Amino acid sequence: MARRTTIYDIAKELDITAASVSRALNNNPKISESTRKLVIETAAKMNYKQNKLALALRSGKSFNVGVIVPRIDSNFFASVIRGIEEELYGHKYNVIICQTHEDEKREFENINTLLNAQVDGILMSVSSKSSEDFSIEIDRIIKRVVEKNVPLIFFDRKKSIEGVSSVTINDFEVSYLATKHLIEQGCTRIAHFKGNQFLEIFKNRFDGYRQALIDSGIEFDENYVIETRSTIVEGANAVKTLMKLKSPPDAIFSSGDFAALGAIQQLKSDGIRIPEDFCVVGFGNEPFTDFMELPMSTVNQVPLEMGKMAAKVFLDRINKTGNLKASNQVVLTSELKIRESSLRAEVYK
Repeated sequence: MARRTTIYDIAKELDITAASVSRALNNNPKISESTRKLVIETAAKMNYKQNKLALALRSGKSFNVGVIVPRIDSNFFASVIRGIEEELYGHKYNVIICQTHEDEKREFENINTLLNAQVDGILMSVSSKSSEDFSIEIDRIIKRVVEKNVPLIFFDRKKSIEGVSSVTINDFEVSYLATKHLIEQGCTRIAHFKGNQFLEIFKNRFDGYRQALIDSGIEFDENYVIETRSTIVEGANAVKTLMKLKSPPDAIFSSGDFAALGAIQQLKSDGIRIPEDFCVVGFGNEPFTDFMELPMSTVNQVPLEMGKMAAKVFLDRINKTGNLKASNQVVLTSELKIRESSLRAEVYK
């Protein structure tokens, strides 16, 4: 078996100290850029492979980061993960991805597994509430993460816990703008598909919708609000219920794109014209929204930017650079994309 190349071999080849080689390979600022490049080129020629275990023992880091999401078969979460990996790749961190499938028991197990694997940090988007007892258990294990000084960063869906950073979007403001847009199109009976109010993001979207109505002098009617999961079937069923009302709505602002899609499909099958008779705005900017026969207005949640920012907050915490506050709450600006499903041309004539 061929002998493994070591930093001492590289040092001998370049006639420098092993310490200098180690610093160069680990991007130590004390080493000049010319020396760093020379060491890296020589290491590649000599087929040098860093010993990850030895590196972890020396630095006290595993160079592994855990990412917990409700599911990966979602354009939003897949894009967030991509952003995280792109940002961390240059810093030699590996990403371990866990799914909760909206189950708090799995969420608890994921956090515990990642802690036992001694990850350097955990980036997570919390699952929907399943039971009061498990919510208490989740809070306990999150506090354990904080006590162990393992950086924890929430993204998109978060819990408000002292000392824990988060990266979210301006859910309230953009939901307010989406609802105001519908009002500007002449809609006066605007329904809302709200998400699970246990999650702060869906509560903020509902609050933004309601405040826009109030500020525009439109009476809030709870009959126009239906809690749905963002699925095509639930969106279709919800709109069926709404259209049976004595005074049915003339618009929907949905907290998710798939429910909005289900609503559009049901409305079209009932012969209701969109946007002439009925306007629809979704949330999420799923890829299909721009390629529908009638492109859907929606909110872009900037997932790639969110992933990159969550990774940056982690790096700031782990390296203690102080560029960001230890418990920084980053709020990104999202974008309302207005398309044909809510745009009544006659309004602008």
